[in-house]
Amino acid sequence: MTGRRVAVVTGAARGIGAATVTRLAENGWAVVAVDRCADDPDVPYPLAGPGQLDALAREFAMVRAVHADVRDAAALRAAVELAETEFGGLDAAVAGAAVLLGGGPVWEHSDAHWRTLLDVDVLGVAHLARAAVPALLRRPRPRTGRFVALASAAAHRGLWGLGSYCAAKHAVLGLIRSLACDLQGTGVNAVAVSPGSTRTDMLRATADLYGLADAQELAEHQLLQRLLEPEEVASVVAFACSEAAAAVTGTVLHADGGFAG
Repeated sequence: MTGRRVAVVTGAARGIGAATVTRLAENGWAVVAVDRCADDPDVPYPLAGPGQLDALAREFAMVRAVHADVRDAAALRAAVELAETEFGGLDAAVAGAAVLLGGGPVWEHSDAHWRTLLDVDVLGVAHLARAAVPALLRRPRPRTGRFVALASAAAHRGLWGLGSYCAAKHAVLGLIRSLACDLQGTGVNAVAVSPGSTRTDMLRATADLYGLADAQELAEHQLLQRLLEPEEVASVVAFACSEAAAAVTGTVLHADGGFAG
């Protein structure tokens, strides 16, 4: 297949990930959409189910659903191979899969709590990079490859009760900045997108952690004075994936509504 840009997106079944798949597909991309599609006993809120990912794939002829955990490096390699064999190559990889854990001061967070956050939110990004970057580099020059990771407003400050989550998202920024340095001169860019409080299941989990009856209260920390919609963040991610984002690498796009902490 020629002329069509191709992406792999993780965390694709709902929220910002699903909105990103939708935006890319509507823009003519072929997408391999990856999600665990199962609950995790170490995560205290429901995760996406297989029906959500499969429904997304049925909506678009050029979207393929892959049920896989980002902690499984071999599964991500297989997803990238699917993109190459079915769609002819890879032009962008979006690391959107993440979980949120928190509550109480950081010194009380357990080893299991830390391990889950680091394995999913950080190593999941690294696993995708290890699988996707070689495929991005297999595109002939001049390339316009993109590796995009979802960070967070939490990656730029400390937040009460979310110390280990903040640390994990800070690590994502370090990974992206270093990846961009490693990719210099190749035509492949690496960038992070940091959302603010966005109307997602993860935000509902954040509100529960803080004992808030309505997640809307979290909008008070944003200059826009409202929650962001997943589609608004997805539009920034889609730009970061595009050929128009040639000048954006080794940095962060803040899609946070003016998050003020």
